[in-house]
Amino acid sequence: MNKKLTRILKISIPLLLGIFLIWYSLESSTPEERENLWQSILEANKFWILVSFVMGTLSHLSRAYRWKYMLEPMGHKTSFANRFMAVMAAYLANFGIPRSGEVLRAVTMSTYEDVPFEKGFGTIISERVADLLILMLIVGSALLFQTDDLLAYLKDQNINPLYTFFIFIGLVGIIILGLNLVRTSSWLPFKKLKKLAKGLLEGMKSILKMKQKWAFIFHTIFIWTAYLIMFFVIKLSIPETIDTSLQTIMAAFVVGSFAVSATNGGIGVYPLAVGGVLMFFGVEKHGAEAFGWISWATQTAVVLLFGALSFIFLPLLNNRK
Repeated sequence: MNKKLTRILKISIPLLLGIFLIWYSLESSTPEERENLWQSILEANKFWILVSFVMGTLSHLSRAYRWKYMLEPMGHKTSFANRFMAVMAAYLANFGIPRSGEVLRAVTMSTYEDVPFEKGFGTIISERVADLLILMLIVGSALLFQTDDLLAYLKDQNINPLYTFFIFIGLVGIIILGLNLVRTSSWLPFKKLKKLAKGLLEGMKSILKMKQKWAFIFHTIFIWTAYLIMFFVIKLSIPETIDTSLQTIMAAFVVGSFAVSATNGGIGVYPLAVGGVLMFFGVEKHGAEAFGWISWATQTAVVLLFGALSFIFLPLLNNRK
């Protein structure tokens, strides 16, 4: 019963927090502010929103393509369609249960492409490390352009990106040490886990065995460039943010990247965090909040559309399995 209750709380608390933040944001606004926000959203330039949607889709397609570079060194030739659907189904799953998507992604490839779960999951961990390094480069660039103001804002919001980076790298290091211990141990309980530990380590090391390292690096850079463009073009859709500087947009992107993991799919937190940064740098409240909501809604629309289609078509296109 305790385990069941824990699972329910892990799912419901982030979701309820997001809903509460949406309610609080609307409740603490005046009727005029709510009307201005709604008008800004309705009057946003749909062309740039469509461009943002397309860039988000391209980033996910690139992520699915990049995955093959880590699977092939282990001898697994996989379908691009299955990789893409696994990625999108995983993103959609994260809206229901935070961080469950990575597990689902590995399970999907195990089910439809015969990639052992432990190996597939190991490649996903390595992929996350590569993505985190790029994110840290973006954080560093944003700090370089807006050092004092951005640091002041992050401190005010109790956000320290370096802590996140070092904690993540530390966890990966602990995981690698733990897996090596299990793999080499003769202790009976560990013997049963040797296959899992060996597979995870092989999956994680696949990033070092790639023959097409430059192609992997290209796709990694492209994925994050597409994320940035997806975010940046939203400013062109709202009159209040058209003249906002690149430095300010990058600062908002950095904060949004960390805020998205606070609740299921960033619901509630992401739009408010991004809007808060823009207001901090002088953008009018309704324009800043409209930017946050449109950016979040566009990203969410990509995941909902392709994630739902993936859940439908994965079994249909792989009916023999």
